[in-house]
Amino acid sequence: MMKKMTALAVAMIFAFSGLSKADEGMWVLPLIKKLNIEKMQSMGLQLSAEDIYSVNHSSLKDAVVIFGGGCTGELISDKGLILTNHHCGYGTIQELSTMENNYLEDGFWAPTLDDEIPAPGLSVTFMKRMEDVTGKIEAGLTDEMTEEERRSAIDSISTQIADSVKGDSHYRVLVRDFYGGNQYYMIVYEVFNDVRFVGAPPSSIGKFGHDTDNWMWPRHTGDFSLFRVYADKDGKPAEYSPDNVPLKPAHHLPISLKGYKKGDFAMTLGYPGSTQRYLTSWGIDERMNIFNFSLIRPRGVKQEIWEKAMNSSEKIRLQYASKYSRSSNYWKNSIGMNRGLKNLNVIEKKQKLEEKFSNWVDESPARREKYGDVLSSLEEAYKNRAPYYLAQNFVRECMLRGTEIIGFSLAARELEQALESEDEEKIKEATENTEKK
Repeated sequence: MMKKMTALAVAMIFAFSGLSKADEGMWVLPLIKKLNIEKMQSMGLQLSAEDIYSVNHSSLKDAVVIFGGGCTGELISDKGLILTNHHCGYGTIQELSTMENNYLEDGFWAPTLDDEIPAPGLSVTFMKRMEDVTGKIEAGLTDEMTEEERRSAIDSISTQIADSVKGDSHYRVLVRDFYGGNQYYMIVYEVFNDVRFVGAPPSSIGKFGHDTDNWMWPRHTGDFSLFRVYADKDGKPAEYSPDNVPLKPAHHLPISLKGYKKGDFAMTLGYPGSTQRYLTSWGIDERMNIFNFSLIRPRGVKQEIWEKAMNSSEKIRLQYASKYSRSSNYWKNSIGMNRGLKNLNVIEKKQKLEEKFSNWVDESPARREKYGDVLSSLEEAYKNRAPYYLAQNFVRECMLRGTEIIGFSLAARELEQALESEDEEKIKEATENTEKK
């Protein structure tokens, strides 16, 4: 389930136990000690909050990485070995494959370090720390600002915060908003660009069932692949070099051969892309009938065209394997999402929450003055933007993502602007984006 890098600001946790009711939600790592750890330990967790997230000591967060553009990967050895999903490594495996050595079709295993295959353009990102900077952001905002002025001020303050922390270091520093702009976090990352392909099963195992199996339960896919991250001799990020050595991470996940028993505590730690759990009933309706609809229809047609061409040539099948996979991934997701939202009566449940909110507002004149028109304003906003949002999404799917020459030209424009700026980092990023097109 591919995720977008733009929203990968934080690792989240979902925890459950066979002896207790499963719990889930958007659990932000720096707040686990304050909000979640007692409940997790009562459900069977034997780790401390510091074992999971620590700035000063190695912890689980040092073994869980952003793989490539947005997937989650896990360090499982002290020599930089990374385990991730097969569908997360799929694009890289396809790029490294040829008709003579089709690693997608046949799989691949490197018997030695020397046999591992460099993967140009692939990166592995470690989160070093997070810091709540909401106070710093809000100090530069006023109630009199227009939305445009507010957004500009937030961008300016965020850049100042990031630049002051980054300094002349090699770290990547971002400021991202959470909870609809009610909270802001600064996140410090360390990015490694020398990543090598170690192994993966053939697609008959790694992509068994394709996206139907990927998005439904129970699953039957052997959905894994292995890569290794390399660093210079000092353990710092470096571009590919034969002299680089496997990274010795601050922490890696030990592999247990003991198995598990019913009732054992289990949790996942990773980098989900985003959440729409806080949308209103009108937002859910828009998601189903505009966003998802405008994705399902064009991609269904596009994939039929691709599939016909791919079935006519093994070379075309290999060349378009990753593009088809990326497209069908969220095509299937959108179909299933609409079905689930309908079957679970999510819009009706949201409406009940909105009714409860309205009753709470009506209990106080001060609340009525402050929040009285919130829901009606949201309803009107969704209604007014509906035709434009529908058109925008169809343009995106049918032209920007449907006609490849347009996407390529836009990437070339990005490169042109980067060259004009003479910013080496922007030029490198734009070059990579153009090459991917």
